[in-house]
Amino acid sequence: MTQESPETATSGRTALVVFAHHRSDSLTAAAAARAADRLASAGFRVDLLDLHADGFDPRNRVADEPDYEDRDKTYSEEVHAHFRRVRDADVVVPVFPVWWFGLPALLKGWFDRVWNYGLAYGRRESRMAQKRMLWVGLAGLTEEDPNADLIVGLLDGTLRRGISEFCGVRGVHTAVLFDSEGQGLTGEAREHHYRGLLADVDTAVDKLVAG
Repeated sequence: MTQESPETATSGRTALVVFAHHRSDSLTAAAAARAADRLASAGFRVDLLDLHADGFDPRNRVADEPDYEDRDKTYSEEVHAHFRRVRDADVVVPVFPVWWFGLPALLKGWFDRVWNYGLAYGRRESRMAQKRMLWVGLAGLTEEDPNADLIVGLLDGTLRRGISEFCGVRGVHTAVLFDSEGQGLTGEAREHHYRGLLADVDTAVDKLVAG
């Protein structure tokens, strides 16, 4: 799915927003849509990738195992089709729920299969060097929870350093939307809380766009 505003998509830049959740009515879906709208308003052509609706299979297979003796290996057509969308994007924004202090299987499998050797990494001149990324993770924990540091560590360690920077992406931003469950909140207080989380998405996208 691709969306853009004819009035604002004038920069020639493309943003790939990768949405990883099985429910289209989830807060994760709302956050992904908010990021897409903000990027479109900033002049980007937005390529919105809904991994679940797209039917992406996160399970690896022999055809997509990297061959470290052949960086030009041809992988499955599904992998190459998805990587073309990554290749064509100036910015990449994964939006996902944090489950068990990690990525949901759907998104983890996307990185396992698509960000493959010879494609996203493994070349002297990185194909990802000119890209920027924003990781947006939704966490059920509150920011005051004793384990909140594990969430921050996931985004700033495993994801920013272990994936983005490892693949040559240097302009990397992270944002955690804590308390995605709205613990103990009801009625207007709960709605106000969720509006605040979506406003945080705007702030994170603005920082990404500003560089």
